[in-house]
Amino acid sequence: MRLLWKLVILLPLINSCAGEGRFSRPIFIQEPQDVIFPLDLSRSEIILTCTANGYPSPHYRWKQNGTDIDFSMTYHYRLDGGSLAISSPRTDQDIGTYQCLATNPVGTILSRKAKLQFAYLSYAWTFNDNPLYVQEDKRRFVSQDTGNLYIAKVEPSDVGNYTCFITNKEAHRSVQGPPTPLVQRTDGVMGEYEPKIEVRFPETIQAAKDSSVKLECFALGNPVPDISWRRLDGSPMPGKVKYSKSQAILEIPKFQQEDEGFYECIAGNLRGRNLAKGQLIFYAPPEWEQKIQNTYLSIYDSLFWECKATGKPAPWYTWLKNGERLNPEERIQIENGTLIITTLNVSDSGIYQCAAENKYQTIYANAELRVLASAPDFSKKPIKKISVVQVGGDISIECKPNAFPKASISWKRGTESLRQSKRIFILEDGSLKICNVTRSDAGSYTCVATNQFGSGKSSGSLIVKERTVITIPPSKMDVTVGESIVLPCQVSHDPTMEVVFVWYFNGDVIDLKKGVAHFERIGGESVGDLMIRNIQLGHSGKYLCTVQTTLERLSAVADIIVRGPPGPPEDVKVEHISSTTSQLSWRPGPDNNSPIQIFTVQTRTPFSVGWQAVATVPEILNGQTYNATVVGLSPWVEYEFRVVAGNNIGIGEPSKPSELLRTKASVPIVAPANINGGGGSRSELVITWESIPEELQNGEGFGYIVMFRPVGSTTWTKERVALVESSRFIYRNESIMPLSPFEVKVGVYNNEGEGSLSTVSIVYSGEDEPQLAPRGTSVQSFSASEMEVSWNAIAWNRNTGRVLGYEVLYWTDNSKESMIGKSRVSGNVTTKNITGLRANTIYFASVRAYNTAGTGPSSPPVNVTTKKSPPSQPPANIAWKLSNSKLCLNWEHVKTMENESEVLGYKILYRQNRQSKTHILETNNTSAELLVPFEEDYLIEIRTVSDGGDGSSSEEIRIPKMSSLSSTGVQILKPCTKFLSIVGIFYCFAIQLLSR
Repeated sequence: MRLLWKLVILLPLINSCAGEGRFSRPIFIQEPQDVIFPLDLSRSEIILTCTANGYPSPHYRWKQNGTDIDFSMTYHYRLDGGSLAISSPRTDQDIGTYQCLATNPVGTILSRKAKLQFAYLSYAWTFNDNPLYVQEDKRRFVSQDTGNLYIAKVEPSDVGNYTCFITNKEAHRSVQGPPTPLVQRTDGVMGEYEPKIEVRFPETIQAAKDSSVKLECFALGNPVPDISWRRLDGSPMPGKVKYSKSQAILEIPKFQQEDEGFYECIAGNLRGRNLAKGQLIFYAPPEWEQKIQNTYLSIYDSLFWECKATGKPAPWYTWLKNGERLNPEERIQIENGTLIITTLNVSDSGIYQCAAENKYQTIYANAELRVLASAPDFSKKPIKKISVVQVGGDISIECKPNAFPKASISWKRGTESLRQSKRIFILEDGSLKICNVTRSDAGSYTCVATNQFGSGKSSGSLIVKERTVITIPPSKMDVTVGESIVLPCQVSHDPTMEVVFVWYFNGDVIDLKKGVAHFERIGGESVGDLMIRNIQLGHSGKYLCTVQTTLERLSAVADIIVRGPPGPPEDVKVEHISSTTSQLSWRPGPDNNSPIQIFTVQTRTPFSVGWQAVATVPEILNGQTYNATVVGLSPWVEYEFRVVAGNNIGIGEPSKPSELLRTKASVPIVAPANINGGGGSRSELVITWESIPEELQNGEGFGYIVMFRPVGSTTWTKERVALVESSRFIYRNESIMPLSPFEVKVGVYNNEGEGSLSTVSIVYSGEDEPQLAPRGTSVQSFSASEMEVSWNAIAWNRNTGRVLGYEVLYWTDNSKESMIGKSRVSGNVTTKNITGLRANTIYFASVRAYNTAGTGPSSPPVNVTTKKSPPSQPPANIAWKLSNSKLCLNWEHVKTMENESEVLGYKILYRQNRQSKTHILETNNTSAELLVPFEEDYLIEIRTVSDGGDGSSSEEIRIPKMSSLSSTGVQILKPCTKFLSIVGIFYCFAIQLLSR
């Protein structure tokens, strides 16, 4: 007995090592499938495929109709790898079911059963020499069950030779029989008769699930019978049913359980009817609902396996081990699809198959049972080397050795055995759990596992760390849009542990690494503060700060409310509009966390500059008011309206504009302004005014009413001016005397009626042009570019015409250039200075009076020659000497050209800087002396003076302040030698710069 016990121990150990190491059970990759083989390919070969994986590689056997095939006894069958090759198959020997067996040291599995059948045929007929097959119609039908051709009623055209063709559908080959003649009998005429069913389907048909069922029914008769179908239980035909052209074939594709039952074919004509019926019985091969799975159990454990399959009829179950049928024994219980084996031993290891079978098919589910026996082993699942926990936390240290049967577990801390207490527990799975950990719990822990085959142990260390605490959590905040805030999140933690801060906004992570706008992490290692810059309304919500270490995850949450100006109001509608008012309604937009306190209505017209606030009733629109009447509108103007909301934070964005609407028309109320006039021709009254802008015309058909009467008269003359843009009206009447005063007023009108009139203004009628020419005209030249024209004034006389001013005409005697100019003076002015003339040129001039009617006759022309041009050369060789506060200047006399005016003297222009006032000193000499301040610079230039005007100026000279020069400074603007040679006599004139 002792030797046997040792043997039982050794066998499971060997089996366990082999199973857990290299060996693996066979698993089919390819299983044999049903084959339909052509009848006439007798020289061909059939291959039934079978391939399986496993280690070691499996070897194969085959069964035909349940009997092992002996490959050593025949060359008709041979193995090709794991596949079965059948040479020159024969129907009498090879038809049937085949099954493949794959075996290796782990066990044996059986494949599904595959059926080998030989191909079925199809039938067709040809008529005479026509290559096309006879087509089916109501009179003709070819049965695929019998192969016969049926003609319900023979016609003379049917007489001829018929040939039968039989086709092997798998081989795609056909054979034909001999011609069969159809001869018409001459001994009589066939009379009418009731249908006679010649082709009928069987009374009982077994139909497989998902198969295609075809029922044939055809009858002879005169007249030709009609074929129809029905179900005897009264239920409708399935929608998927198909009929042949003649209705002789009923096809039910993808046959299902609900399609079974009794079907009836009715053949009928005028003479009667005949019936054929049969039953379709549904069947289904087995299909798996539940398969068995690979199972690894310890020795002495119990196995429970269950497999389930559906099918019709319901399948029965058999169990196989390594390809052999398994029968019930003392430890083995088999009932339907369940298998129970108690008190497992190593010999129970192997490959098991559950076979589900009905009369149509057998299917297999495969699984391996491996029975294991070994001492505890920690090589694959050792105790965790280092476990880390925080003070006050709980820790579980797993102990899960491989042991068959299951080992008993004990724990040690250091060298001392651990006993269970209020804080220390050994769990059912062997794990050690320590609750409310303290610093003193740190140390080495060892798990000891034992079963009847031996023992094993594994050790690990427990490290205890301080807890992490959020010391400053974020708090609720109420802020205004645009502000910047900081949400604090600060912790205390064990210095040996890394802390990671992660912020969430409304449940979504804020990815600060991507540089998200507005958000920024600030602080050091223990500080995870979040700054939100320029906070926006969309930033309202929950902010969660999470603090993560390798041991724990803490979090703190805060609500942030961002308040801002209201959002734009919505759905602005104009509900009624009159000539000067409009009724509006709207819906408030979002208040953005601050209640709306006021609404403002704004309008825009084609004539306004942008949007403008408008008066309303009520005058103040509080935050609960959603409608108002806009007042003070202009009639007959297109308006858009919008609404703006405000709260404590500010004014929000405006609403979308309302639709563009025009106010109703009304009588115009604004009268024209600036009534004026006068002028025009004799016998004319010219009246002018400022036109009324379109936005004040108040309607269509706008125009002006002009009313006038002579001063002292009681009767008004009334005229209408229909042009909208008119601002002038001329009344002509020969009876009007020149410069007669009239009372004038101008009003407005439109299609709604006449409006306001302006106040009365006095306007004079037109007058005649002046009748007299000025006398005493003279002209004098002052320079090369200007002359002065003078004349005597004309005394006013009603008969000679009123004078408002004078017009001077001037021209040259060079007709080629036709140079003519005009210049006017008003009132009693009797001189006019003409500038911009050419030098040394003869100019002619005359004068004439003018008034509102035009100009009078011109005076006789007078002429004058303009002076020669001023010298073109500027003063040169300018020298200066500065002594104390005296500045002495000297320059060379300017010589003129023949066409230039003689030099009469010089002008000295001096100023402190370019922005200050310029002072002028005139002299007839070529030298001068100036008194200059001690501490100021001066800018000086010199130009010539002549009858023709001032000549060209010298370059600007800068005289530095005295403090920057020696006591006797001399500056020569040209070479010194020339200065000395020129200055023979040095004249100095002292001028005190009193003008400073």
